[in-house]
Amino acid sequence: MAENKNMQPGKKPDKNLKPGFNTNWIWAILFVSVLLFEVLYPKSTPKPTSKSALIGMIENRDIKSIVVINYKIAEIYLTEDAVKSGRYENLPKQTKGFGLQVPKPQYTYRFGDMQNFEDFLSETQKGAGYDKNSIIYPENEERRNLFGEFILPWLILPALLIVAWIVIMRRMSGAGGAGGAGGIFSVGKSRAQIFDKDTNVKINFSDVAGLEEAKTEVMEIVDFLKNPKKYTQLGGKIPKGALLIGPPGTGKTLLAKAVAGEANVPFFSISGSDFVEMFVGVGASRVRDLFKQAKEKAPCIVFIDEIDAVGRARGRNVNFGSNDERENTLNQLLTEMDGFGTNMGVIILAATNRADILDRALLRAGRFDRQIHVELPDLTEREAIFKVHLRPIKMAKDLDVSFLAKQTPGFSGADIANVCNESALIAARKNKTFVEKQDFLDAIDRIVGGLERKNKIISFQEKKTIAYHEAGHATVSWLLEHASPLVKVTIIPRGRALGAAWYLPEERQITTREQLLDEMAYALGGRASEELVFKKISTGALSDLEKITKQAYAMVAFFGMSDKVGNVSFYDSTGQSDFGFTKPYSEKTAEVIDHEVKQIIEESFLRAKDVLKKNMKGLKELAELLLEKEVIFSEDLERIFGKRKADLVKEQLEKEAEAKKNGDTNSAATEEIKPEKKTRKKKNKPETDSPADPADLFTTT
Repeated sequence: MAENKNMQPGKKPDKNLKPGFNTNWIWAILFVSVLLFEVLYPKSTPKPTSKSALIGMIENRDIKSIVVINYKIAEIYLTEDAVKSGRYENLPKQTKGFGLQVPKPQYTYRFGDMQNFEDFLSETQKGAGYDKNSIIYPENEERRNLFGEFILPWLILPALLIVAWIVIMRRMSGAGGAGGAGGIFSVGKSRAQIFDKDTNVKINFSDVAGLEEAKTEVMEIVDFLKNPKKYTQLGGKIPKGALLIGPPGTGKTLLAKAVAGEANVPFFSISGSDFVEMFVGVGASRVRDLFKQAKEKAPCIVFIDEIDAVGRARGRNVNFGSNDERENTLNQLLTEMDGFGTNMGVIILAATNRADILDRALLRAGRFDRQIHVELPDLTEREAIFKVHLRPIKMAKDLDVSFLAKQTPGFSGADIANVCNESALIAARKNKTFVEKQDFLDAIDRIVGGLERKNKIISFQEKKTIAYHEAGHATVSWLLEHASPLVKVTIIPRGRALGAAWYLPEERQITTREQLLDEMAYALGGRASEELVFKKISTGALSDLEKITKQAYAMVAFFGMSDKVGNVSFYDSTGQSDFGFTKPYSEKTAEVIDHEVKQIIEESFLRAKDVLKKNMKGLKELAELLLEKEVIFSEDLERIFGKRKADLVKEQLEKEAEAKKNGDTNSAATEEIKPEKKTRKKKNKPETDSPADPADLFTTT
């Protein structure tokens, strides 16, 4: 019902205010019209009759008149005496309809040919004794259904078009339509999803583990919105925006969801790709509409996920031409964030993993005042993330969460969530009632290496080649000082790999040249083993060669670890070189780089062969053990080769530190360590505790 504003309590009626039109009157008028039509024009359907019945009517002289319609159907009208006689049952009722109703026939008779029908009537009446004055002659009448023949065909097509248009418009203007709430005519409206007190997000900061520094930054923004006077009374201003930067899966979007759950202010969430559209001007229009809504609900937070879709640097396009629509959208975004107009109370949160391609104007202070780096979690943070994702998992009582954190270096938060989910699925597949330690290890193996394929057909010679290849990796990595610790080796096919060696790399932030060379040497240990044992090589070292080639070029061209090239880096952190056709160095320098790379790889290969030649007995024993068990662990290598060199050096350094702490400079431990220190000096391998980039957890064949 329309609201009558003159009937509101406590308010005098306004004479100039007319009552609103009530749409229910339309339905009432339609109902009354249909009712009157039924009364004035009641339904009366004549009954069809047969030839024998028609003959009986003629003989009884019950027919008043016969009207032939369109030379096909004869309408038979009975006399009043015949109707009252009772010889004919269930006749249609004749109602006068207030004098407007036309009389209807009682019967109809369908015939084939008009001439035959007339002859039939004439002969039948003569046989019944009709005289000339009483003979009934049929009257011919042509009737046309104007609605069915003329009006309806012309109405069907326009009606179908109108219905189709209404359906399309409703679908486009629906909740799931592409045009937003106003359909195609409001294509420039913002598609942002708003979260307020009616649609609260249930995720809060307790669900975000391992991002303490990032949480501190965004919690300050939330606190500013809750208690602005705490900061403004000291002269501070609310930050315009914060940009979350980090690799995929580290929790940038999750952190934004937690902000939405913690803040008691409206939260707008939109993706960067929602601004980009094929229509000219739509992106800029959506940006304007988004900030218009945000200003109306200020103070509020606007979160733009994957902002690199709209914030790519202007003038840098792989299609050799400027994308005007995208650049116009970015210009509008820059203007709205910090332009001539005021934008008080609206804070912008954005997330991206491609900060290097963002426009510099977008990153300046006043737009994104804070850049929060969300990196891969370290050991302590991974343990906290495991505790969050293990809440719904039914675990064994003796499960050590810190052990799981140590087994997953380089894993992001999304990877850890996948590990927890995959372990539960593996335990359920084995019909267990709780998830055990081995289920988590199997889940890590499956995520890193792929699904086991035990039924893959491999000949014995291929299996032997794979075994010696993986044994070569394991032997060289075990005997080199700076190589990553080995966890296990397997020759069971997994994913696309025919065999794999799992390592547990040390978590370090920088890597020395010696550490890189040792990593390259044990990566080439598989091919070196094949060449020494079988006197021929195979294609199994493809992934190893790809890895060390990239690593060697990075050492020479990026890290300046070549004497001939010198302390020069051709690395471009801005990403502009990706779209150039020229290299930042001459052809002569390119030849020097290629020569240095080849020399580094060759030296690493010779080192791997030298290590294997000196330990050929252990290599063969390890390969035979692999052929027998298919999976071996670090305990088996320690039994064959003894303790790792890196572990021995670590123990000696710990003894030396303990001796110095106790002030016992003449202790046996100190005397034992000194020769080892001299040996390391001669080998020019400096000791370092600096962590390296998390390397691959396994080497595949």
